[in-house]
Formats: sequence, C-alpha cells, structure tokens
Amino acid sequence: MNKILSLAFLVGGIVLVVYGISASDSIGSSFSRLFTGSPTDKTLWLLIGGAVATAIGLGGLLRGSKS
Repeated sequence: MNKILSLAFLVGGIVLVVYGISASDSIGSSFSRLFTGSPTDKTLWLLIGGAVATAIGLGGLLRGSKS
C-alpha cells in the first residue's frame, strides 16, 4: 500500500511540475514577470508543490525498496 501511495505522489508531483512549467510560459505569468520580476503565485505554488510531492514520492519508493 505504501508503494502505491508513493507512486501516486511521484506521478502527481511530476504532473504539477509540468503544469507549473507550462503556466510559467503563459501570458499572465509573462506580464507578472514584466512588472514585478517574478512569475505569478499560481506558477510558484505549482512548481513548489510539484517538487515537494515528487520528493515525497521518490523518497517513499526508495525507502520502501530497501526493506
């Protein structure tokens, strides 16, 4: 059961990172970057959340395989 949950976190994290990368190329993010120097909050949360979920999933899979 833990491997399934870890795999779900890994896949979900990768999906969030992909959405975050595509959101960073959007028009709204480009305007935000033009005026504020940073991308939109949505883009940042997608990338950060995706990275955290990917790390949790990968850690769970690696930890589970050593047992």
